[in-house]
Amino acid sequence: MKTVGRNVWIVLALLTVASLVMAQAETTSKSTAAEADTVKAAKAVKEAEAYPLDYCIVTGEKLGGMGDPVTKVYDGREVRFCCGGCVKIFEKDKAKWTKKLDDAIIAAQKPTYPLNTCVVSGDTLGRMGEPVDYVWGNRLVRLCCSGCIAALNKDPEKYLEMINVASTPVKAAETPAETPYQHP
Repeated sequence: MKTVGRNVWIVLALLTVASLVMAQAETTSKSTAAEADTVKAAKAVKEAEAYPLDYCIVTGEKLGGMGDPVTKVYDGREVRFCCGGCVKIFEKDKAKWTKKLDDAIIAAQKPTYPLNTCVVSGDTLGRMGEPVDYVWGNRLVRLCCSGCIAALNKDPEKYLEMINVASTPVKAAETPAETPYQHP
């Protein structure tokens, strides 16, 4: 009888240890998935952050004209300034200067934007009214409507990659040498 009682305690102890190990494995799995999502988002941010302007958003001065540019990151976006004084001006009214930065990015990237469809819905831009020009990181993304912004923000890497692919020049297909038609 004592042996049965002892065996029950051993089984309970083993079950407890097994459940702790499984809980740790699940936590590690979630942590690994979260780390993968973070790496994925960081890659998308890096691609989107390539600073598209060669001038200070505050003064309009050419970057590097007053020494090395000052680089700051705000909400995951890189911003470059001609000097430290401009950083202070930017930070006093971040919304105003971010809007100006977005407008400059849109103006710079819109003429060469490679798609005429929304990367989220696939709809033709303009079919649902004026397209939404949205800046993700420092990258223009044209959407069919504001309803697509949430999907873009949820998986930016997916949609930025679609723009990257569309931006990549395609080599012209080589045409086979012409051969005269011959009947069999």
